[in-house]
Amino acid sequence: MSDSTEIISWNVNGIRAIANKKALEWIDERQPDILCLQEIKASASQFPDNLFDTEYSELTINSGERKGYSGTAVFSHLIPESTDYCLSIDRLHEGRIIQHNYDDFILFNVYFPNGQKDEERLSYKMEFYNKFLNCCDSLREDGHSIVICGDINTAHKEIDLKNPKSNSKTSGFLPEERAWIDKLIEHGYIDTFRYVHGDIEDEYSWWSYRFSARTKNVGWRIDYFFISDDLAEYLEDAFILQNINGSDHCPVGIRLNI
Repeated sequence: MSDSTEIISWNVNGIRAIANKKALEWIDERQPDILCLQEIKASASQFPDNLFDTEYSELTINSGERKGYSGTAVFSHLIPESTDYCLSIDRLHEGRIIQHNYDDFILFNVYFPNGQKDEERLSYKMEFYNKFLNCCDSLREDGHSIVICGDINTAHKEIDLKNPKSNSKTSGFLPEERAWIDKLIEHGYIDTFRYVHGDIEDEYSWWSYRFSARTKNVGWRIDYFFISDDLAEYLEDAFILQNINGSDHCPVGIRLNI
């Protein structure tokens, strides 16, 4: 393993479906040091073992209580000192967070709630957001460096989705959701993709299955890597792997020279 640590995040929209499509075999060529998955929709006993040939030192699965819904998983060559599922934040026990405490940083793999169902669900999403940021702030105060990855379920700026005007009243691009990302950045976290690539346009990570949205690149950038600003000097790259198919999301990633 080189000095660089590559971390990739992907909302797979069902790990068993991904396995059937052989949609993770590219991992054998890419060889990321850590692979974070969201929306696995499977319990540990249902988790496929034929995703790729690469053998990781650690596999952590947080499947939540509701069957076939939500859930997160982390494959890692780095062995964490400890792991937490942050149930004070994920109070509905939906398997939304895996916190790995490594030597040099704390990694959060998070599948943030979607707020489109109703007002109650939007309220829960905002509660989740705020509790999560409070948790990160507390860890920063204790001197920890933070890496946050996953499906944030919100596009930050108008540049981050194809049709901002028509979605201005849709959960995922509401003012209060976008304001939380502003707050996250104000609290000392960096949107790694924008930090590396600036105002590059038409770079998305999610496309509706309807209306040939992916073919037309009518998408949203709702999958992110945020890092605490003390890690900025170690950030070598941030990227979106739009050529990887198999889900309505595509993978995103970073490389840290740490």
